[in-house]
Amino acid sequence: MASIYSPPNECYIIQAKVLKSYSTFSHLFLTINTKIQQENMIVILHLAVGLMGNAASFLLYVAPIWTFARIIKKRSTEEFSSVPYIISLLNCLLYTWYGLPVVSNQWENFPIITINGLGILFELSFIIIFIWFTSPKQKLKTRIMTTIVILIFSTTALVSAYLLHDHHTRKRLVGSVGLLVAVAMYASPLVVMKKVIETKSVEYMPFSLSFFSFLASALWLAYGLLGQDLLIAAPNIVGCPLGALQLVVYCKYRNRVMEEPKEEWDVEKLDQEDIKQHLQIAVVTTDDKINGKMSQNVNS
Repeated sequence: MASIYSPPNECYIIQAKVLKSYSTFSHLFLTINTKIQQENMIVILHLAVGLMGNAASFLLYVAPIWTFARIIKKRSTEEFSSVPYIISLLNCLLYTWYGLPVVSNQWENFPIITINGLGILFELSFIIIFIWFTSPKQKLKTRIMTTIVILIFSTTALVSAYLLHDHHTRKRLVGSVGLLVAVAMYASPLVVMKKVIETKSVEYMPFSLSFFSFLASALWLAYGLLGQDLLIAAPNIVGCPLGALQLVVYCKYRNRVMEEPKEEWDVEKLDQEDIKQHLQIAVVTTDDKINGKMSQNVNS
């Protein structure tokens, strides 16, 4: 009579298969769970770096306030240049547009919108103050450059919105233009650094502007790499070294005093001044004599 129970060997085989299946399922579950945790960690880290980038960029935009307080107090722009603020305005306009759902996928780049939108307000305010207190020649130059900036942004926005029909292509266009402008923005302080080296003074290159420029570019580089967005990371690859270079130049010349050009001796000018002084003395002496004679005649 056949036994209704399975032989012991078959039971062991079935049990081994069940344990193997359970082990495989457990390993797969742990792998998926670990991957989800890693992705969540990257998302959280990406958002955290974006918020820190926002804070650093805010401090970067606020840094020129002391410069413009000085301009308002002296009612003169002195040797300051409007070029960095005009290029920064174009950079903020382009990256605000880049972060909007028209170009990006929904609100994936929301931190970029908030800080660059705020940057537009700051840069416009600085440009208006600069135009108000600068020389007529610089006013014309600043107005022309600001107009060109608005035309470049308007053209890029219209082309991306109406001639391109998917987010990927729009991001490539706006991001490429923004990349070039961002590189120009980070390179614009080179003009100021040239003056610092010539005058051996950091009077026109504030430390706060250089430091927050380096910090902001480093954080946005990390933000772009974490989000796998090379169009955000690429310009900051240039911005980080340039920001570090500004800090090196500042540290080198921070204790130096601006060297004022020595006045050249102009013999002809000195001779003319001496003649004027002698004429003034002669006129005063003659007047005294005339007044003395008149007083004698009156007394007599």
